[in-house]
Amino acid sequence: MSFKQKKFLSNTPLADAIRIYDEALKAAGIGGPLDGERISVGEALGRVTSEAVIAKISSPFYHSAAMDGYAVRFLDTFGASETRPKRLSVPGQAVAVDTGDPMPDGFDAVIMIEDVENTAEGIEILKAATPWQHVRLVGEDIVATELIIPENHVIRPVDQAAMIASGHQEVTVRKRPKVAVIPTGTELVEPGSDLRKGDIIDFNSTMLAAMAEEDGATASRKAIVKDDAALLRKAIEDAVAENDVVVINAGSSAGREDFTSHVLSELGTVLVHGVAIKPGKPVILAIARGKPVIGIPGYPVSAALTFNLFVKPLLYRLQGRSVPAADTLTARLSRQVASTLGAEEFLRVKLGSVSGNLIATPVTRGAGALMSLVRADGIVRIPAASEGIAAGSEVPVELLRRRDAIAHTIVCIGSHDNALDVLANYLKKAHPELSLSSAHVGSLGGLLALKRGEAHLAGTHLLDEGSGEYNVSYIKRHVTGKKVVLVNLVHRTQGFIVPRGNPKNIRGFDDLIREDVVFVNRQAGAGTRLLTDLHLKRSGIDPKRVKGYDHEEYTHMAVAAAVSSGAADTGLGVLSAAQALQLDFIPVAQERYDLAILQEYYDTPMLQALLAVIRDDRSFRERIVSLGGYDVSEMGKVLGIY
Repeated sequence: MSFKQKKFLSNTPLADAIRIYDEALKAAGIGGPLDGERISVGEALGRVTSEAVIAKISSPFYHSAAMDGYAVRFLDTFGASETRPKRLSVPGQAVAVDTGDPMPDGFDAVIMIEDVENTAEGIEILKAATPWQHVRLVGEDIVATELIIPENHVIRPVDQAAMIASGHQEVTVRKRPKVAVIPTGTELVEPGSDLRKGDIIDFNSTMLAAMAEEDGATASRKAIVKDDAALLRKAIEDAVAENDVVVINAGSSAGREDFTSHVLSELGTVLVHGVAIKPGKPVILAIARGKPVIGIPGYPVSAALTFNLFVKPLLYRLQGRSVPAADTLTARLSRQVASTLGAEEFLRVKLGSVSGNLIATPVTRGAGALMSLVRADGIVRIPAASEGIAAGSEVPVELLRRRDAIAHTIVCIGSHDNALDVLANYLKKAHPELSLSSAHVGSLGGLLALKRGEAHLAGTHLLDEGSGEYNVSYIKRHVTGKKVVLVNLVHRTQGFIVPRGNPKNIRGFDDLIREDVVFVNRQAGAGTRLLTDLHLKRSGIDPKRVKGYDHEEYTHMAVAAAVSSGAADTGLGVLSAAQALQLDFIPVAQERYDLAILQEYYDTPMLQALLAVIRDDRSFRERIVSLGGYDVSEMGKVLGIY
C-alpha cells in the first residue's frame, strides 16, 4: 500500500475537537449507552443499571419481633402499672420471641424481656403495651413495587444488599464497553524481550488498557503492529469488528511511517487530525466501520492525557454515566512557566501546603517523561491564548491524588541527591500517611524557595570559596527574615562520571577543553554547577572552551544517564549515580550535603517523623552507605540555627 505523505489535517482547538467528534458520533447513531445484560446481583458491584430496579417483595415480608421478649395482644395489657402489675398466661396471652422471629398470628406488640417478671403461671408486666410496640411491620424497610435504584446508577455494596432484600437475584446492567488497544511501531518490542539498541518496550498499551478497565470497560491489548499500512488496516478491521471502541497508539503524527490517518480515512471518516494541546497534538478522532477509533500519540504523557480527554468520556457515555468532575484546588505557582501561544498546555505539578499556602511546583514537561505523571499531584491547564503564568500566580489544579495525601506531604525543593529518593521510600514505609515530595531546582533555588515560603526544607551543598564552609553563608545571605535549622544528611563524593574503562582517559578539569571530550553540566544555581565553576576558575579555564558546558541536566542521575547513553563523555556528579548505572568515577571533592529546614516546621509531627527516619532507622543508613560514596557519620546532626 502506498500513498502520498500528508500533513496534519487540522490544528483544532480542544473544545472544538470534542464538539466535532461528539456531533459526528451522534449523527452516526453511535456513542450512546450500550444495551443491557443480566448478571448476578453478587457480581454487579461497580456496574451500571440499564433499567430501574423495582422491589419484588417487601422487607421484612412478615411482621417480626424487633426485641427479645414476649409477643402479646396490646389489649390484654390494659391497666398494667407498677402499683397494679398484670399477669399474662403463657402461651395463651404471651409467647416468647427473639429478635427477628415472626410475630405469632393475632399478636400485635412485644414487651422487652427486661420489662418482664416470670411467674409460676406465666409473666407479670408493670406497663401496658402500645399497638405494634417493638414490632417490625411488613414493608418497614422496603415496600413491594418501590424503586430500589434507578437506571444509569453505579451499583454500590448497599445497593446489592437492597436488591437481594427486595427479592432480586439478578439485575440488568449496561454491557461493559469493549476496547481494543493496538500498539504500533516497528521499534516496539514486548516486555521481557532481549533488548537491542533502538528497541522500545511497549508499556503504553498496558497503561492504556488499564485506564480503560479503570473507566469500567473491558480492554484487550492487541499484538504490536509494525509500521506497515496493510498490517495496520487488517488490525483495525479485526478490532472494530469485535469491539465498541478502538484505540491506536502511535503512528498518529505526520511522519513518513505514520499511517494511521490515511488508513482510517480509507476505512471511514477522519473528523479531527491534530488538536491544539500540549502535549498530545497529533490526535486522530475517526469513525471506521461504524465504530469510534481514536489515534493517540506514542509519547506516554501524551498518550495518557489524550486518553483521558477523548476516550474516557466516550467510555462513560457508553455506560450511561457522566464523567465525575475533577477535584480541583487553587494553588500558588512556585516559579514562572512559559508556554507556547496557540496550544492549551497540561502542566504537571507537585503540591504541598507550606505557610498556609498550597504551592504548585512544575515537574518535567516533556511528552516522553512518564515519571512526570507518576510523581505529579495535579494538572494545571495553561490556556491556548496565554504565553505562560507568572511565579506566585494563583492557579486551579486538577488533582491526581487525594486532598488528604497532599496535606500530609513534606515539600523539599533544592539540590538533588539519590539519598532523597531512598528517604522518601523509608518515610512512606514508616508512616504510610506521609509523603516526601522533592523538586530539583538546585541548591540556590531551594534556599530562595524557603525564603518565599514555598518549601518546608531544601537540600543544599553550596561551598563558600572564601571560608571553605558549606551552606551557612548562603542561608544568611538568601533566606533573610526566616530562621533555618541546618541538619546534615550525608557527606558525599563528587567527581567525574565516565564510561566503563574511561576510554578517553579523563583525569581532571584540564581534559574538558580537549577537542574529543563532550561535557554535560548541571543547571545554574546547582551546588554541583558552582563546584564546577570554582574548579574551572582555579584552572584558568574559560567555560566557553568546554564543549557541552551549556548542556544542562537537573539531577545526578540525568548526568549519569547522559554519559551512559553516549550523549556526553563526562559530567560532574556523585559516586552513587555512577555506580547505579555501572559507570566509572574519578573523585574530585568530598562535600557536605545538608537539609535546610525552616524553623517554624522543624518541630511539627511531619518533620519530626522525617528526622526520626534519618536519625534512628539503621536500615536507612545502611541503604545509603550501600549506594556508594556516602559518609553518614553526621547524619541527622543539627549543625546550627541561622
